[in-house]
Amino acid sequence: MGLISSLKKTFRKPYKTVSVAGAKELLASGAILIDVRSAQEWRSGRAPQARYVPLEKLQAGTAGVQKTRPVIAMCQSGVRSASAARLLAGKGYEAYSLRGGMSAWRQAGEPVR
Repeated sequence: MGLISSLKKTFRKPYKTVSVAGAKELLASGAILIDVRSAQEWRSGRAPQARYVPLEKLQAGTAGVQKTRPVIAMCQSGVRSASAARLLAGKGYEAYSLRGGMSAWRQAGEPVR
């Protein structure tokens, strides 16, 4: 049992994955939503409260993202946002990845501008 617990701890994600509903709750509590997609994807439609912080910019630094509030990363499907959340969590942020990304956001009927 000790080995399994140790392995789980070693391979545990340093961030949390959140649904659209969970993201909305976090946003209502003051979390920041960052969109890590490409500029073209950002222009094709985004969550109104999202801030554009491309993944490449996050990889080079924190891009001015506040550390005092939880941060939810969003991409198109959830893969790049998981990378962004892992990166932010590694820098001490309370980080979340939006499960299903912008696709899930649209499917949930959330506003897009």
